[in-house]
Amino acid sequence: QLLLVEPGGGLVQTGGSLRLPCVASGSTFSLDHMRWNRPAPGKPRDLVATISRDGITTYAESVDGRFGISRNNAVNILYLQMNNLRPEDTADYYCKWNCKLRRIYPRTDYWGQGTQVTVSS
Repeated sequence: QLLLVEPGGGLVQTGGSLRLPCVASGSTFSLDHMRWNRPAPGKPRDLVATISRDGITTYAESVDGRFGISRNNAVNILYLQMNNLRPEDTADYYCKWNCKLRRIYPRTDYWGQGTQVTVSS
C-alpha cells in the first residue's frame, strides 16, 4: 500500500506563494507519472500539473507560468510550487501517483487526501 499525505495548504493573499508537498510512505517498484489536481466546474478533479517518469512537466493553461511541479525521488516527495496566486486558485488540491508497488502488481493510481488552499482577495 502507498500512502500519500499532503501536509501543506492554507490561507494566502492574492499574489502570494505557497508550496504544497505530497509525501509518500511506502516504496514503489516503478513510478510512471505524478500529478496535482483540483476541482473544476463539471470535473471533480481537474488536472493542474503533471510530471512524467522522465521529468517532463505539463500544466493547465490557467496555471502555466505561475505553478511548478517537481519531485525529490530520494525522499519520495512531490511538490507543487504556486506563485502569483489568484482567488480563482482557491480549491482543494490532490496529488496522484501512478505506479506499480511490485513487479507483478498492476499499475495503479494512488491519491492523497487533499489539502485546502484559500487565496484571499
